[in-house]
Amino acid sequence: MNAATEPLRVDRPAKTLRELTLEKMREAIFSQHFRPGDRLVERDLCERLGVSRTIVREVLRHLETEGLVSNLPARGPIVSRTTAAEALQIYEIRGALEAIAARACAEARQPATITALDACLARILAGYARGNSTLVLEATSDFYRTLFVSSGKEVAWNIVNALTMRINHLRSMTIKTPGREVEGPRQMQRIVEAIRAGKGEEAHAAALQHVASASAIAQRLLQEREGG
Repeated sequence: MNAATEPLRVDRPAKTLRELTLEKMREAIFSQHFRPGDRLVERDLCERLGVSRTIVREVLRHLETEGLVSNLPARGPIVSRTTAAEALQIYEIRGALEAIAARACAEARQPATITALDACLARILAGYARGNSTLVLEATSDFYRTLFVSSGKEVAWNIVNALTMRINHLRSMTIKTPGREVEGPRQMQRIVEAIRAGKGEEAHAAALQHVASASAIAQRLLQEREGG
């Protein structure tokens, strides 16, 4: 009898309990179940998540490295607050690097890249249609990963990837604004069409315009929050 058919064999789960807990906590932050400034009390999280305090501590430390959690001396872990000024810097970095990657993709004009970007866009639209923001975030991250990797801009991707969770935290707000489910994919489609046509400067401009649009929405939302 081989290992695959051994009746007593314990199948290893695809994800560890720590990974599943991390995903749940990210989702809770992105969905605003835990809002910026909310305290994250270990004991309460253990009870609500059904996991050990060791796992909760590891997950909170990981979320802190991603910029989603801040550890304050007097209060302990809280959901991080992103200010309008910080968001503006994040979008400025995104815009500059994504525009460079889009132009490089257009100049390379690789059919496999265009196919992959089309597939990501289809998933984004499907996520919006289902009201599934998690799918929208995952597919959008895959869209940009494809853009950077296919253009050979790995260093730029490493910079953006370091900000991915903070970007997704902002994106989780902007994608829920009225009309964004139409305008966002439409702007991304313009990027793809410019790449398909091999028009580097058009791809560069389309990428900048898309990020500028998202930045304006985030600025408004964050300024309203700060004002409130």
